[in-house]
Amino acid sequence: MRILPIGCVIATALAASRVSAQTVTTRDTAASLPTVTVTATRTPASILTTPLAITKITARDLRSMNGYGLEEALSKVPGVIAQSRYGTSDVRLIIRGFGARGAGDRSNAGTSRGVRVLLDGFPETEPDGRTAFDQIDLAAAQAVEVVRSNASSVWGNAAGGVINILTMPTSRTSNIDVQPIFGGFGLARYAVRASAPIGDGSAWIAFTNSTFDGWRAHSDARRSVLNAGASGMVSEHTRLGIFLAAANNLMRIPGPLTQAQFDADARQANATYLSRDERRYNRLGRLGVSIDHDIDTTTSLSSALYVNPKYLQRSERGTYRDFTRFHFGGNVIARKELVTGDVRSRLSVGVDEAYQDGTILFYNLSATNERGTTLSDNKGEGANNLGIFAQDELALSERLSLLLGARYDRIAYYYRSFMPTAPVRFDSRDYTRVSPKLGINLRVGTTSSVYANVGGGIEAPAGNETDPTPGAPAPAPLLNPLLDAITSTTYEVGYKSLSRLLAGAMSVSYDVALYDTEVQNEIVPYDGGRYYQTAAKARRQGAELGVNAQTSMGIFGSAVLTFSRNEYVNYVVDSTVQFPTDPTKIGKRADYSGNEVVGIPGLVSNLEVGTEVPGYRALRFKAAMEHSGEYFADDANKVRVPSFTIVNLTAELRDPIASANGFGVRGFITVHNVADSKYVGSAFLNPDLVGGAPAVYEPGMPRTVIVSLSVGRLR
Repeated sequence: MRILPIGCVIATALAASRVSAQTVTTRDTAASLPTVTVTATRTPASILTTPLAITKITARDLRSMNGYGLEEALSKVPGVIAQSRYGTSDVRLIIRGFGARGAGDRSNAGTSRGVRVLLDGFPETEPDGRTAFDQIDLAAAQAVEVVRSNASSVWGNAAGGVINILTMPTSRTSNIDVQPIFGGFGLARYAVRASAPIGDGSAWIAFTNSTFDGWRAHSDARRSVLNAGASGMVSEHTRLGIFLAAANNLMRIPGPLTQAQFDADARQANATYLSRDERRYNRLGRLGVSIDHDIDTTTSLSSALYVNPKYLQRSERGTYRDFTRFHFGGNVIARKELVTGDVRSRLSVGVDEAYQDGTILFYNLSATNERGTTLSDNKGEGANNLGIFAQDELALSERLSLLLGARYDRIAYYYRSFMPTAPVRFDSRDYTRVSPKLGINLRVGTTSSVYANVGGGIEAPAGNETDPTPGAPAPAPLLNPLLDAITSTTYEVGYKSLSRLLAGAMSVSYDVALYDTEVQNEIVPYDGGRYYQTAAKARRQGAELGVNAQTSMGIFGSAVLTFSRNEYVNYVVDSTVQFPTDPTKIGKRADYSGNEVVGIPGLVSNLEVGTEVPGYRALRFKAAMEHSGEYFADDANKVRVPSFTIVNLTAELRDPIASANGFGVRGFITVHNVADSKYVGSAFLNPDLVGGAPAVYEPGMPRTVIVSLSVGRLR
C-alpha cells in the first residue's frame, strides 16, 4: 500500500487551504516572507515557497566540523544517509534510497551513485551518474544546499537528490583565516581561506591540506584541495563568474571483513586488499565560467561552461589501471517573468550538455604493486548527457503556488576496445526519459507552508556497471544489453516551518515529509559488485522529520529522524546469477520479491542537545547521539548489518573572540564515539565469500578526539 496516493496529496493541500483561511491576517503579506534561498533548484528560490524538501547548512555550522568528508554535515539532514567508510573523503551517500548500491568491490571506492553533487553549481557528477568527492572539502564551503526530492525534472540523470556545495563568500568585507584541525590516528588538516571585495563583486581562495594515518591498517590518506574564484558585474546588466577547483587525492582501501575478522580485530585490513595495496590516486581540476545577463527587468539569460581534466590511477582487483578523462559541458537557461491578472509566472527553459571521454589502460601489477609492463586491456569510455527542460513557477496568489516542469534526457555511452591482438571493436547504448514534475505549495501564516509534488526520475547505470554478465556468447558485447536505466515516480507531501518564536521563550523550525517512490529496473550489484543486473520493481517509502529549537536561556537542540521501508516488489533471479550468500539457490531460479532492498537502514536518527554558557553565550557545549538501524547486505536477506548508536561531545566557541583590527580566534573540541563502541559503519553489498563467509563489514571509527582553532579576520 502506498504511503502517498494521489488522493492523500490532494486532501492534504485542501486541508491546509482551510487552515490558511483561518490564520491569515491583513498584515500577513508576501513582504514578510523569510528570505532563506537556495540555487540547487536551477532558479534561486525561497525554501518556504518551493514544493520540495530542502535543507540548507550555513558556514556557521560547518566551521565546527572536521569537514574531511560530507558525513558529519549531512547526518543532520533528514532523509540522507552519509556513512564514512574509512574516516576520509570516501563516503557512502544515500538520499531516499537513491545511491544505495554505491558500495562494493568494483570501482566504488570514493564514489557514489544516484545523487547529483554540485560544486558552486558545476557538476561533480559525471554524465554516467558517478560522483567522486576528490574536490570537495567542507573547510572551504560557505554553505551546503540539499534537495531531498527527486530533481530529475531539472537536473536529469542521477538526481534522486541534489547536494550543492557553495564556496563563494557572501561577506562584503575582506577576510582571511587559518584553521588547523588535529585528531586521533594522525589526522592533520590545515585550511586557509581568504576573500576580498572587488567592485560590487568579490574574489576568494581556499586551500586545504589533509593527511591521515588511518585507524585501520592500510587506510591512510592524503589530499590537497584548492578552490578559488571571482565574481562581479562586468557591465550594467551582466555578471561574470570564474571558478577554479583542483585536487590531488591519494587514499588506500582496507576493504571489508568477515564477521570472524571483525570480532577478532576490527583494525585489520582485508588480506587481499593489503597484499595488492589497493588504492586510488586521483589528480584533477576544473575551470568553470558563468555569465548572467539581464535583457530587461523581466527577461534574463544565464550560461555556464566548464572543462574538467582528470588523471586517475588505481590498483584494483589485481590490475593497475590508468584513466585519462576529459569532462566538459555547459548550459544555457532563459528566464521570463510574466504577470497576468493576479497570476505571476517565472518560466525557465534550459539546455544542458555534458560529455566525458578518455582511455583506460589495464596493466599487470608489479612485484611492488606498481604498474607492470604487460598491457592486458586498452579501451575507451565515452558518455554524453543531453537534457532539455522547462519549468514554470506560478504564483496563483500571495499564498498558493504551482510548480510545473518536465525534462527530456538522452544518456549515451560509446565504448571502444583497442587490444592489439584483436580488431578494434565499438559498442554504444542510449537511454532516454521524459521526467515530469507537478508541485503545489501553500503558505500557512508567515513562516510555514504545506506542499505536495509528484515527479519522475531517471538513473542510467554507471559506466563501470555496464560490463556484460559472465557467459555471454562470443564475441561478448562491450555494454550489457540486458541492463536498463532505473526509472521512478515519486509522490511526496510535506510541511515545513522556518524559525518562529513560541510563547516568547523558544524559537522552533521543523520539516516533515512523507514520500513513496515506485521504482522500475532497480539496479543490483552481484558477484561482489563485478557485475550488475536489473530487479523488475522496487518500492521505497519513508517519513522524515527535522526539528531545531533554541530557548531564550541558551538551551538548544535538534532532532533528525528518518523512517523508511524499502522492498523488492518483483525480483526473480535466473539460474545464471550466483549469490554465494544463498547457496541453496545457486544454479536455480530464486524469487526475492518481498525482500528488503539492500543497503538501506529502516531507521536513521541524529539527536543533539546543548547549552550556551551563561554570561558568554558564544561558548557552547553539546552532545549528539547518532543511530543507524540494521539492514541487509545481500538480496537474499541472509546477511544482516547490525544497528549501532554512538555519542559525540563537542565544546565550541561558535562566535570568534575579537581583538584589534577585526582579528580573532574561534575553535572547537569534539570527542567522537565517546563510549568507544565497536560497530559496523558501512558494508559491501552482495559480497564475496572469504573462507566460506561473506566479506561485508567495514568497521566504524573508534573513539577519537578532534581539535581545531581558527585564527584570522573571521566572519
